[in-house]
Amino acid sequence: MTDPTPFDSEPMSVKDWVITLIILALPLINIVMLLVWAFGGTGNINRRNYCRASLLIFAIVIGLAICVSLLTALAGLVVGNV
Repeated sequence: MTDPTPFDSEPMSVKDWVITLIILALPLINIVMLLVWAFGGTGNINRRNYCRASLLIFAIVIGLAICVSLLTALAGLVVGNV
């Protein structure tokens, strides 16, 4: 009987990690590849989990940046009206 998961569970080699990190250093391509590797149906499970964690951290940072921006704008409005 075959394994129902199409993911490769073998550890990634140093070469695979270097290639992954080089691709993720390229602007715009990195976002596309993060999404492909995170939510694609095949590939290495270690890379998939790394990409999902990277997207989660990215979303948290963007959320915090929006909150700080809104609070700064609100503080500017309050100080400007005093």
